[in-house]
Amino acid sequence: MMPKLPLFICITGMPGAGKTTVAQTLKIYDFKIISMGNVVREEATRQGLEQDDVNLGKLMLKLRQTLGPGAIAHLIVQKMQRDSNMLVVIDGLRSTHEVEVLKKYGIVKILGIHAPKETRFQFLRNRRRKDAPKTEDEFLNRDKRELDVGVAEAISYSDSIITNDKTEKELRKKTHEIVNRWRKEFV
Repeated sequence: MMPKLPLFICITGMPGAGKTTVAQTLKIYDFKIISMGNVVREEATRQGLEQDDVNLGKLMLKLRQTLGPGAIAHLIVQKMQRDSNMLVVIDGLRSTHEVEVLKKYGIVKILGIHAPKETRFQFLRNRRRKDAPKTEDEFLNRDKRELDVGVAEAISYSDSIITNDKTEKELRKKTHEIVNRWRKEFV
């Protein structure tokens, strides 16, 4: 039986913590996966911007200045109105303002992912995306920008937190345990 309102499982954490790995783990449950970072990258493409860390960071801040602090969640809701999926994973929740926007449209559960700083830096470098930090200074600047947007407060709203300091298999196992419990509550 499907819920009457969408169930949003919002994954939050610092860059490189393992949010996308967790999101991909949930594909087996027929969740629609929406990456907040991809929403910003799509907007950058629409505006003809190079998708590097500096441009994406500036665009994220500009969108929040223009549309309000819940801007990216508003863009996601617009996408969702064209979709009938009632099970949604939001990969990359960054602020409590985004939580408040999503709560207007569905049931929200927040899963925080925590990983040690050095582990996160290595994860980001290994993904080899254009916006990956090349130096520790770039990494620390990216962390600062995320903290300034409100990611620490979003993490503090977590209904559950997974510490990602072991294997990917262990991360996926913990994810399944938590999400199965939530699905039983709402589905």
